[in-house]
Amino acid sequence: MKTVLFFSAAIIVMSFMTNNKQKDNELTEKEKKEGWKLLFDGTTMNGWRIYQNKKVDDWDVKNGELYCKAEGVTKRADLITNDMYENFELQIDWKIAPKENSGIIYMVTEDNGATYESGPEYQLIDDIGYPGKLSDKQLSGANYDMNAPSAKVAKPAGEFNHTKIVINKGHVEHWLNGTKVVDYQLWTPEWEQTKANSKWKDVKTYGMSKSGHIALQDHGGGIAFKNIKLKPL
Repeated sequence: MKTVLFFSAAIIVMSFMTNNKQKDNELTEKEKKEGWKLLFDGTTMNGWRIYQNKKVDDWDVKNGELYCKAEGVTKRADLITNDMYENFELQIDWKIAPKENSGIIYMVTEDNGATYESGPEYQLIDDIGYPGKLSDKQLSGANYDMNAPSAKVAKPAGEFNHTKIVINKGHVEHWLNGTKVVDYQLWTPEWEQTKANSKWKDVKTYGMSKSGHIALQDHGGGIAFKNIKLKPL
């Protein structure tokens, strides 16, 4: 009898966990009350458009994932949110294909030739299998070529990672798989010095916008996203 009762209890617990597991690309009632906004519905690209409205064929939606194709593409460009944001927390899941490279770029304006000429980039890359030599400032979670991640916590290529980006009055945090890996303050003397020692030293517009679009980078494709949500701060 004890064995039967234990087995029945286990089934009830497993059923409860399955029924209460959060579904991809949906907000919980708690998240809705907290002010979260779903940026990707899992089936369409509503709320997104191509940078500078260029004509491209690189982005698509399949199996609940917003992805950038690696092959069969004739024209490429980054994907950006329709809306612009200033102070916010962004959460997003992503997986990179072997040997590929991408990024999440924030505070983007459309006054330049590329998104990264205005917005800082949260780096997404195959840390282990990327064919080129990578510095610490080019690893996943880095503020690209500005701040190296404090820990190497990215999952292998092909597995989903969870990213959190927090921006509040110029204070920026990069989180990767539950670990804070970058923390910096925009527009300070320290930030100016870091910029002067980076590839952005002669790009006057880099990091200067106080609000902007969020961009998903096409760096040759091979990147997929889901569970994209944002809460204004």
